[in-house]
Amino acid sequence: MKETEVIRSGLKSAYPRLEEISTWMDDKCRKNPIDLVNWVEFEYKPEVFFAIAYSTNEFFLKFYVTENYFKAEKTDSNQEVYEDSCVEFFVLPEDDGVYYNLEFNGIGTCLFGSGTGRNDNKKADPEVISRIRRLCSAGIYPIKEKVGEYSWTITIAIPFGIFQNHSIKELRGKKFRANFYKCGDKLTVPHYLTWNHVRTEKPDFHQPEHFGTLIFV
Repeated sequence: MKETEVIRSGLKSAYPRLEEISTWMDDKCRKNPIDLVNWVEFEYKPEVFFAIAYSTNEFFLKFYVTENYFKAEKTDSNQEVYEDSCVEFFVLPEDDGVYYNLEFNGIGTCLFGSGTGRNDNKKADPEVISRIRRLCSAGIYPIKEKVGEYSWTITIAIPFGIFQNHSIKELRGKKFRANFYKCGDKLTVPHYLTWNHVRTEKPDFHQPEHFGTLIFV
């Protein structure tokens, strides 16, 4: 099982600008590869890394992607962004079995759900999703599939208050279970990459028993 340390932000503002967060993460945060191919029939592997940090109010995430097929057509909250070029953060804050799935395409459209598994996963209200701040190098307008090497990033600030089933406060010294993913179900060449191994017969990211560990320092 993989684990990674999550550092606390050294930025002074309670809610720093996303541009400031992005630059700080480039300089200070470890870049973790999302590079595991768990299903041999989907062998294409783009280059993907994530960085993660936290402040007194938010999680900070940044994904770095280089891939040969890029698409970002979904524009409304809770649409099927996993059909586009998509990065995902699944996190289980407690041992109660309730995890959250945050899924983003390259223009920042977000699907946000929670539950104990795929069958009881409930999508959040779009108003809740609107509180997640996003900065996308690809812009905010829909993009039909591009073929050829394309690099993009997304920087995300996720307020603790949107995790409505849990009270997330002082994180130093705590451990959460989590996994990070890259997919593209309806690209010309679909792919399914994970940070920690997922040992299922077919691609399925809703597998909290296969999450790795985040250590908050």
